[in-house]
Amino acid sequence: MAVATGNSFASRFGVHIAVLVFVAIWTIPTLGILVSSLRDKNQIIASGWWNSFSSSTQTEAGRLPAASTQVEKDGKFVLQGNIFGDGAARNISAFGVKSAAPTQYPAGTTADLGDGVTLLLNADGSFVMASPKAFEGDRGQRIYYASSAPPKFTTDNYKTVLFSEGIGRSFMNSLTVTIPATVIPILIAAFAAYALAWMRFPGRALLIAVIIGLLVVPLQMSLIPLLKLYNGVGSFFGMPSKTYLGIWLAHTGFGLPFAIYLLRSYIAGLPREIMESARIDGASDFEIFVKIVLPLSFPVLASFAIFQFLWVWNDLLVAMVFLGTEADQIVLTAKLNALLGSRGGDWEILTTSAFVTIIVPLIVFFSLQRYFVRGLLAGSVKGG
Repeated sequence: MAVATGNSFASRFGVHIAVLVFVAIWTIPTLGILVSSLRDKNQIIASGWWNSFSSSTQTEAGRLPAASTQVEKDGKFVLQGNIFGDGAARNISAFGVKSAAPTQYPAGTTADLGDGVTLLLNADGSFVMASPKAFEGDRGQRIYYASSAPPKFTTDNYKTVLFSEGIGRSFMNSLTVTIPATVIPILIAAFAAYALAWMRFPGRALLIAVIIGLLVVPLQMSLIPLLKLYNGVGSFFGMPSKTYLGIWLAHTGFGLPFAIYLLRSYIAGLPREIMESARIDGASDFEIFVKIVLPLSFPVLASFAIFQFLWVWNDLLVAMVFLGTEADQIVLTAKLNALLGSRGGDWEILTTSAFVTIIVPLIVFFSLQRYFVRGLLAGSVKGG
């Protein structure tokens, strides 16, 4: 008895450790993206998000004012001011005038640049450059400095993403694509799953085998043939190729094999006694499906709805192929991709966009959780 209790405790402890590991694997990167989305662009480049609560040090380049701003003092020509023209609070530790030695002189010391020219750069960014001869040229002296900036968190990244031109329209375009592309496969797959699970007709086994085979077909392999087929049908009926109907049909086609396979596996496991009792009472297959199968299938319907919604909402490839990039059609993922730029170096935009795109899926997930639990309760059946 004691051995059994010890084994049970060890099993529960192992399960708890495994759950904690999976939670950490998901939470830590998500926390990193959230912190990065609230950081300044320069600090993202300078240090990782785990250093976001400490000062970041980076080497930067600046240029002193042009010769036209010089003044004459005590027989010398002087340029003075502050290297931080943006007023940012930073602390300079060292500076230099050559890219090969950007930290040659400690901050607060006077550097001899030759020919009697001296440069003093203080920790707060204030500088004084003096020369016995008048400065010339339209461009000032280039200097390099190592500065440390305190932690800075801002919502400017979210303002850039949320209030950029066309974001609101692309958000509505994504909803226009995602909602029908989630509902249509569920409607078709539910009927097909019931027929394949509880109805007898010729070729049923072959259809099931074909559906299972379609699960392994890569989406990228079928994109171009499907697009050509759709364009051919559209040309025959005189319809444009880039329409919402096209992308609805595309997502429906890509999602149906998994939907039918998942729903059929669940519906086939429902108690046979309930079906037989309903048929004895004179219920048709449609009545059995609507009044019995659908209420008992809420868990699997909610699960597939979550999967399909997430996949369609985050999709970029199918939307670019079947819908296009016009202002009244471009989806949110494509708009954010365009906002990010072709080089993809704007990490602050990338991390902020990631959180903007997960808002709606989170709402859908937690909304369907209620129906998921309700479906589990409705599916509870006592054996007689």
